[in-house]
Amino acid sequence: MDDNSLTQRLGTELIGTAILVFVGVGAVPATLIVNGSAPFTMADLGMISLAFAAAVVATVYALGPISGNHINPAVTLGLAATGKFPWSLVPAYLAAQLAGAVLGAAAILGVLGSKASDLGLGVATYGENIGVVQAFTAEFVGTFILVLTVFGATHRKAAPGFAGLAIGFVVFGAIIPVAPITGASINPARTVGPMLVQQVAGGQVNFAQLPVYLVAELSAGVVAGLVYLALSRTAADRAVDLAASLPAAQDGRS
Repeated sequence: MDDNSLTQRLGTELIGTAILVFVGVGAVPATLIVNGSAPFTMADLGMISLAFAAAVVATVYALGPISGNHINPAVTLGLAATGKFPWSLVPAYLAAQLAGAVLGAAAILGVLGSKASDLGLGVATYGENIGVVQAFTAEFVGTFILVLTVFGATHRKAAPGFAGLAIGFVVFGAIIPVAPITGASINPARTVGPMLVQQVAGGQVNFAQLPVYLVAELSAGVVAGLVYLALSRTAADRAVDLAASLPAAQDGRS
């Protein structure tokens, strides 16, 4: 009776991802607009990282009880690969997250105007001096750390009530070393949404880099989930999984 409908959950994923992109990604062109001709500094990177972290913390507590607040396809795939989320719902969740990322990126344009597009709209990209292997490694490591933390912070043994803070802090921390290499997307929806909106707005987009981001982020999500499962699974977990599988097996024989 108290479960939310699929429509409510998908709407929540859409809104949560839109908030993440608007606040986090939007902080990039906003910082550049405020800075003007001043050089970009570590303090600027820290504020952008804090914007992403704040969006994550807020949405975890506000929207998590409804949809789980995945707001990241890498998290959704990691949960599905470890049996903690039904594969049948993965396409719908991913579609909602992508739509939310597009909506959030469009909102950046609506608020900051065309100058945001002129400044790159916060699209994740890496320079010509960065090789594909280095870019892949940066996104893989950043996403792996994020998804591993999501699993740990939401584990049944984790201290209750601190998941939002833990995930927010790791987002803040992971962005610092990864952003100078790839922009620290660590989220396939955050990667694709701004790219699509920037393309529609007439800005320059390097879609040739997109596969590097998507493969690194999605594979990292799955690997992080499997690694955490291998590290944390106990006999009690196996007993619960076995008990849950028995009714399904009995139904299959009837």
